Amino acid sequence: MRVGGPAERVLVARTGQEIVRLARVLWDEGEDWLLLGGGSNTVVSDAGFPGAVLLLRSEGIERVDESVDGPGDDPDPASRIRLRVQAGHDWDALVAECVERGWSGIESLAGIPGRVGAAPVQNIGAYGAELSDVLHSIEFLDAASGEVVRLPAEALDLGYRHSRLKAGLAGVVLSIDLVLRSDPEHPNPLSAPVRYGQLADALGITIGERVALRELRRTVLRLRASKGMVLDEQDHDTWSAGSFFTNPIVSESFVRTLPSSAPRFPVAGADPAPAVTSFEELAAGVPLRLPDTAPPRRMKLSAAWLIERAGIPKGFRIPGSGAAISSKHTLAITNRGAASADDVAQLARYVVQRVQAEFGVILVPEPNLYGLEL
Repeated sequence: MRVGGPAERVLVARTGQEIVRLARVLWDEGEDWLLLGGGSNTVVSDAGFPGAVLLLRSEGIERVDESVDGPGDDPDPASRIRLRVQAGHDWDALVAECVERGWSGIESLAGIPGRVGAAPVQNIGAYGAELSDVLHSIEFLDAASGEVVRLPAEALDLGYRHSRLKAGLAGVVLSIDLVLRSDPEHPNPLSAPVRYGQLADALGITIGERVALRELRRTVLRLRASKGMVLDEQDHDTWSAGSFFTNPIVSESFVRTLPSSAPRFPVAGADPAPAVTSFEELAAGVPLRLPDTAPPRRMKLSAAWLIERAGIPKGFRIPGSGAAISSKHTLAITNRGAASADDVAQLARYVVQRVQAEFGVILVPEPNLYGLEL
């Protein structure tokens, strides 16, 4: 986003061994420190970060000659391959290489900025695909023990933009293992089945069909660019942290309090629901509550729909602010060229307050915020 202040000091780790060594040193020092991959999903205050920043720059992809058991939709294990990718590897470069080699499974995640190590933390996803679809395991430096362990994907409680790595499991991802489908002999290897309506429409196919890997990646990049989600130095709509808010997950009963036109989608899994209040509670000034447990049946709402229906259109900005809602994508808060981190936080707070007042839903920021309060 090109906002925020400097770090007190910056350390760079170019191998997995360096990551382990430096992380242990920083833990021993006992001071606050920040792990950073590409930084595309991080917003730091204008005061900067008062500690060390450890940059992950380890790179490398290798084919692991081990079991290919794991996630995937191909019934033939012989067509599966297992890859090990270092945490500092650029995510989109990984997608591009897999597409060129005829390995399918992550092509719908093309164009997502950042490094591989952040992918399981957020359980990154786009256009009907998520990392959890193909993640086998991670190599993990556990903060509690200081030891390097391998954790299966099932141990990470992966859900919509959620994992144990984001909610209590402290440590550093060193590498990830993926199970992908290999079709190198095919003259034009096919993608995984397309599961997202907008992507299927753009490809001219029906949901569930496959297309050429290269064609799918090109189409995803084109769709992302149309929303300002592919960096262009000349386009301020791309000066963002991507989607600033996650789509809220609420109980089915709460959905009935919303207008019938509000988009809603059934959700499976164990994603935690955000805090919500009824209109009556809001009017009475009842404090907001976080639910202790997820409700038995939950629905995902469209954060973009809620924001727009709360009176915040594309391109909206607070007078005098250098930050604005993207003119292409309602979920993106952008730097129009001279924004401060405070400008970004002020606009984000305004969006949260408007949606809360209108619908009783608290939007949750997707980026990691440091020194900023919403």
